[in-house]
Amino acid sequence: MSKTILTTPIQDDDLESLTIGDIVYLTGYLITSRDDVHHRLIKQRKKLPVDLAGKAIFHAGPIMQERENEKGKFDVISIGPTTSMRMEKYQKEFIAQTGVKLIVGKGGMGPDTAAGCQHYKAVHGVFPGGCAVLAANCVEEVEQVEWLDLGMPEAMWVMRVKEFGPLIISIDTQGNNLFEKNKVDFNLRKDQVVEEICRYVDYLE
Repeated sequence: MSKTILTTPIQDDDLESLTIGDIVYLTGYLITSRDDVHHRLIKQRKKLPVDLAGKAIFHAGPIMQERENEKGKFDVISIGPTTSMRMEKYQKEFIAQTGVKLIVGKGGMGPDTAAGCQHYKAVHGVFPGGCAVLAANCVEEVEQVEWLDLGMPEAMWVMRVKEFGPLIISIDTQGNNLFEKNKVDFNLRKDQVVEEICRYVDYLE
């Protein structure tokens, strides 16, 4: 099976064939952008110091180590995803204002993000939890850091990555949402299983 690699700058055409459940990898620029970055742009209306058009963001708080005798140069020690749903209230407007094409995080996102992905042609991808060191190994270079006054986890780390992944597409450009679909499917299966069990097991009411 061929390996799907998205390369920044990502174009609309690169995303339109993707559907929920597909696995992709990213080569190019990945910029950490989590709670405070979203809050500064949307709520405080501050201009981002990084152009995100056609690029990818990562809902993550990395552990970085500054190189000895190379002030301002950092290596990634660990970079695991944080819960994407925390950004749900800002994500649609964030997509609209920045032109970001790939959002990476942990877990699913809600209807506003799905609407934003459909309208502005973007996707959300899930990076597996517990693989923070694997993620760090996909980083070729940390090119710059912005808004370090927010602290290491909340700053914008501009990283150049190679075949960063695997990323499971959870929201596609049609607005389909893998996590919402799975909830429906799993509940249907649950009801069938419970009904079967209750044929053989009695309980006190």
